[in-house]
This record gives sequence, C-alpha cells and structure tokens, in this order.
Amino acid sequence: MSAVVYDRREVKRSRYAVAAVFAVHGAVTGSFATRVPWIQDHASVSAGQLGLALAFPAIGASVAMPLAGGVSHRFGARAALRGLLALWTLALVLPALSPNLLTLCLALFVYGATAGMADVAMNALGVEVENRLNKSIMSGLHGMWSAGALVGSAAGTLAAHLGTDARVHHALAAVALTLLGVVACQGVLDLRATEDEEPPPRFALPPKSALLIGAIGFCAVFAEGASLDWSAIYLRDVLGSSAGLAAACTTGFTLTMALARLAGDAVVDRFGPVRTVRVCGLLAAGGALLVVLAQNTALAMTGFALLGLGIAVVVPLCFAAAGRSGPNPAQAIAGVATITYASGLIAPSVIGTVADATSLVTSFVLVTVLTFGLAALAGVLRTSGRTTAGKSGTTGGVAGSATGEAGTTAGEAGTTAGGASAAEAKVPDHRP
Repeated sequence: MSAVVYDRREVKRSRYAVAAVFAVHGAVTGSFATRVPWIQDHASVSAGQLGLALAFPAIGASVAMPLAGGVSHRFGARAALRGLLALWTLALVLPALSPNLLTLCLALFVYGATAGMADVAMNALGVEVENRLNKSIMSGLHGMWSAGALVGSAAGTLAAHLGTDARVHHALAAVALTLLGVVACQGVLDLRATEDEEPPPRFALPPKSALLIGAIGFCAVFAEGASLDWSAIYLRDVLGSSAGLAAACTTGFTLTMALARLAGDAVVDRFGPVRTVRVCGLLAAGGALLVVLAQNTALAMTGFALLGLGIAVVVPLCFAAAGRSGPNPAQAIAGVATITYASGLIAPSVIGTVADATSLVTSFVLVTVLTFGLAALAGVLRTSGRTTAGKSGTTGGVAGSATGEAGTTAGEAGTTAGGASAAEAKVPDHRP
C-alpha cells in the first residue's frame, strides 16, 4: 500500500464519500428492479425465460469479479472505483434496450459483470476505512446502499405510474448516477500498491468455518434477491395490481431494508446477534407466509415489507461472525461473501424457474422455508467476544480478497453486497 498516512479527519471524510458511492450503487439496482415488468414485456419473454435471463448477472459477475483486484492494484483504489462505478451506472441502460431473450441475456451479463467489479472495489475501500477508524461502519454503509436503492426504486415507481418508457427512464438515471458517482469518488482514499507488492490472488475457496455462517447469509440474501426482482411481478401477475402499485411494493421493501440497516447496530448492541437474527428470521418468515396467503395487494405489500425488515441486518452480522470464526478472518469473510453473493444472483433465476414449472406463489413458499432457516441457524452466530479491527491490508490485497466477497445484496446484486469486503456489500448487499 502507499506510504501516504491519512489523518483521522481525512478518513472520516472518506467514510462519507464511500457511503455516497454505496448509495449510487444501490440506486442503480432500485432503478432496474422496478422496471423489470416493463423489460419483460418489451423483450416478450415468459416468467421462465425471464428467470433464465436473470441468471446472467451471476455469470457475468463470476467472470468479472476476479479482475477487480487487479484493476485496483494497477490503477489505485480511487481511480479503479471511479471507472468501475461508471461502467456499472452506464450499464443500467442495456436491459431496457433488449428486444428479445438473447439480447436481454447479453445485456444482463454485462450488467452483472460491472455490478460485481464495482461492488468489490467499493467494499474493499469500505473495509480500509473501517480498519483505520477502528470501529464498525459496514452496517451503515449497507444502510446507505439500501437508501440508494429506495431512491432509485421510488423514481422507478413514479416512472412506471406515469407510463414512462423504461429506455428513457434508465438513460436519464444512468447519466445522473454516473455524474454523482464521479463526484463521490473524488473523496475516497487514494490507496495505492507499493512497487514491490504482488498482485492479489484471483480466488479463495470458503474455509469450513464459514460454511454454516454462509448458510445463514444464503437464506437471507436469497429472500432479498427474490423479493427485489419479483415483488413487482408477483403483485401484477398474482394479484392483478396496477403497474404503479406493483413498483411501489418494491419501494416499500427497500424502505424497510434501509431503515432496519440504519438502526441495526443499536439493536444488535442491545439484544446480541443471536437473539436479533432469531427474532428477525421469524419476522421475515411471517412476512413471506403473508405474501403466500395474501388475497389482496395491501396484505402482499405488508408481507414484503416485513420480509425486508426481517432480513436486513442478517448479512452484516454474518460477516462479523465470520471475522471471529477462525484463525484466518479474511478468508472466512471472503467465503461467507462468496456464498451470499452467489445466493443473491441465483435467487431471481430459481424463483423464475419454479414459477414457470408451478406458480409464483409456490416460489415464495420456498422463500418462506428459507427464512425459517434464519431462526433455526441463528445460534451459529454466537461468539465469545468481539475483536477490534485489524491492521489495514493492501489495497490490491483487500480488493483481491473482496473478489469472492461482493455481496448484497445482494445485494446485495444484489443485488447486493458483503460485509468486510463486499458488503452487503450490495453489502450486497446484495452486501447488495
């Protein structure tokens, strides 16, 4: 890493800049999610074909994420983040331009590839800032990602309500978010690798200690990805809701996610991670069950809101537990992030496949079962104590480690994103 030493004031400013980057990243996801029904109709694809297309972001991210560490190593953290984030924001225009299944798959491949690389870069910087401040900030960053997704989905709701062509909506959103991203990146730490520093490893397999923790994250991020990409279609196709109400459901889901993440640290400090996840898991399962049983739009929207509230803080807690789970915290965090990010990317495809074979209602029965798993596995997050943030690694090293960590949510790409590297991510989420 560069020998430049930043004082605490500069690091604090960088924290806010990284938070703004997370918000921009989330806004792209929110903008896309609310217009999925329009994109489906424009490309003339069935639910099963849409599910197939929504698998391509996962493929694109898997191919491209290993490149992000090398980009940061070569160009420095700030330049890498600025370029990768701009590619992601501009990629928003591609899915709405797709007239058929083939072009939609190609567009979503690029969409996922740019999402994953930007996710890795921003979360690597988030980890660096957290280490230098020596206090947890990742939950707040995940909250900012959700807040950005909320703003993006709110704009999408308005556009859908007005009947705006998604090609116009996404073109305007891409330009605005690209400009905001460039400005935000000016405030992040400009960390650079030293001349004798070797490039980061391309991939790290999850250690055994991360598998059970990763299973909890998998359940949470699967529910997040399913809700984010399919809630609008669920209301439209199952309950016959209008385009505006269907899009508003996605907005409500992201709202509860954002609020819960922003308040999450205080809740965990009060009740502890195990009790928090156990209660949140039951809350999310109740929300998913309400979606399955709902006979009207209001009940379904309430169910999706409860789902968002229940799963919001799970992924950050998974990353925290992974960091205390064994002798190699970085590898454990990377392993958990790999599992959760993959979950967020495959969830929409699995939901579409099940829906095509049976129904969307049956798809959300699967979501209900997985959210019950959160409560059942919550004890895995029990630890003997907390550890303070370790010394900062190198920019390239963190980004390389984060290659397997992007999350979110998501989300994080989930959406999303993953904790100590990839948020949520968005967190992911999907820390994403």
